[in-house]
Amino acid sequence: MPKISGLSRRTMLLGALLLPVFGAYATPKRERVEVWKTPSCGCCKDWITHLEAEGFEVKTYEVSDAVKSSKRRDLGMPAQFGSCHTGVVRGYVLEGHVPARDIRRLLVDRPKALGLAVPGMPIGSPGMDGPDYGGRKDPYDVLLVRRDGSSTVFQPYV
Repeated sequence: MPKISGLSRRTMLLGALLLPVFGAYATPKRERVEVWKTPSCGCCKDWITHLEAEGFEVKTYEVSDAVKSSKRRDLGMPAQFGSCHTGVVRGYVLEGHVPARDIRRLLVDRPKALGLAVPGMPIGSPGMDGPDYGGRKDPYDVLLVRRDGSSTVFQPYV
């Protein structure tokens, strides 16, 4: 078999056939988070920026408060865990300013749960940590919300 620049055609063909296989491992797929938020919410936009900076792909749906509340309800997230935006990643619901590192941990651990929530809008959480807040940080908990509506602390932030 003739050589092409020191490589046989067979070696080149094998390499070409294996490229898609190894290429899939070389470029990890970005996790996609779908987010429902109102158009005027700046902290929601800042949370989305946080997720994108942490390597997530984000698809945003700009909706009214009524549609956002309806989406949260349709996804099964109890109202007491409500915040200003609702997201979904790989079947898990994300409510509020959940840090990207906790989302990654959720996706690795794969607990039997509805998802994660950061009720309210705690200052210092991602999206609520911009210059307007002067570096202030309030303690808060990321909650693991079960399908029955109960919750436990997934990650405390003090």
